[in-house]
Amino acid sequence: MNRKTKIIEGYWLLFMDLVSISVSYVIAILLRFRAFRWVDEPELHFIGYVCFLLFCAVYSFLFDWNREFLKRGFLVELVAVVKFNVFMVLSLMAGLFLFQRSLYFSRLVMGYFGVLNVFVVWLVRICMKKALRVYFTSQSNIVKMMIVTKDAVLEKTVADVKAAVDINYEIVALACVDADRKGTLIDGIEVNADGENVLELARQMPLDEVFLNLPEEDKGYVRHIIYELESMGIACHYNIDIIERPQKEVRVGKFAGYTVVTYAINSIDYRRMAVKRLIDIAGGLAGCVVTVVLTPFVALAIRLDSPGPVFFVQTRIGKNGRRFKIYKFRSMYMDAEARKKELEAQNEMQGLMFKMENDPRITRVGRFLRKTSIDELPQFFNIVKGDMSLVGTRPPTEEEFEQYNSHYRRRISMTPGLTGLWQVKGRSEIVDFDEVVRLDLEYIDNWTLGLDIKILFRTVWVVLTGKGSK
Repeated sequence: MNRKTKIIEGYWLLFMDLVSISVSYVIAILLRFRAFRWVDEPELHFIGYVCFLLFCAVYSFLFDWNREFLKRGFLVELVAVVKFNVFMVLSLMAGLFLFQRSLYFSRLVMGYFGVLNVFVVWLVRICMKKALRVYFTSQSNIVKMMIVTKDAVLEKTVADVKAAVDINYEIVALACVDADRKGTLIDGIEVNADGENVLELARQMPLDEVFLNLPEEDKGYVRHIIYELESMGIACHYNIDIIERPQKEVRVGKFAGYTVVTYAINSIDYRRMAVKRLIDIAGGLAGCVVTVVLTPFVALAIRLDSPGPVFFVQTRIGKNGRRFKIYKFRSMYMDAEARKKELEAQNEMQGLMFKMENDPRITRVGRFLRKTSIDELPQFFNIVKGDMSLVGTRPPTEEEFEQYNSHYRRRISMTPGLTGLWQVKGRSEIVDFDEVVRLDLEYIDNWTLGLDIKILFRTVWVVLTGKGSK
């Protein structure tokens, strides 16, 4: 299980265990005393409740009883829950005895709670298993992996990895570097690359991680593969720890039974990323409310100005190559994409992006929508869905993405955002795509929650003043 999955699973299980204990304890009190006002020694019973919560937290961190949670069956889970509750009840009883308070604590409350909590925790955990499995195997959360290996160990490597990785991993590609095995199925997975085109495949497909198992392979070739993959923002696992190159993130550990060195140019604290996601949800929901309120007025203006739909929908490239549909209020005429080829000679942007200050494809209403950034409002729905973040990098079009080199690809190693560093640093003044990439990578390399908040405040200022939004 990777670090992100373990953190999400651990904290959610702890939270739900604490909720389950609270529910069970309240029911136990009501069953014994019928109402809270009749509780004997209310302070002592409250202390008992707090002790149960503290025991749960300490037990979870010290004994790691949630290990293999998603893999173990319902019966094994029940045994683990029973053991947890037995230790918890016995610990409280021992504490009450030592402090000579056992005679004042209701034995029926203890008994009711002990029985109830077994079933409440067990049922909640069964529901959590199903919910986490759905969450971790969704397209936005599943870890897409490629295996690069040699013909002699191809079948064994695939079998070892599939047996060892958790449910949040999906093997999407195989590459055999020393034989032509293209089109061959290995345990249901197609070999679709060789030693020459493995990087080209990695550059163009949705991909999060690569596992390299290349025994006795030339170190120069292996080093080249690793350098290129990490420059794309793709985490790379190598089963021989002989690569020596200082990186921002190099982890030595076990992966699918192999000793590996993991190379990643970015080190992300997933606890902070969870907070970032909560901020995105809160901000996204607020933005959706504003969008819904303004949509009738914006829609009327768009339809009166030019024929066509109110919303513009386009496929964009999200985190690590994932495709998603981006939503905007339409600000151009319906034939905008067809006319783009005619205007390419007037492109004011150097590189892969297209920009014209007086773009004839933009409608009159569209100019106002862009000037005020109102055209971007429907992207709040993308944020709530998880395709985008409030702050991030600019999501490229498919046409741009197909022309990316390894350096450019790293800018999509983070979730794209509604706003970002290059937007608040004068997007209308930037005329070089390489400068956009530089600012995006600066954001990725220096990301903090504080930086996000700073960019959000600067974005509000840019929108209010109209600076950089031509």
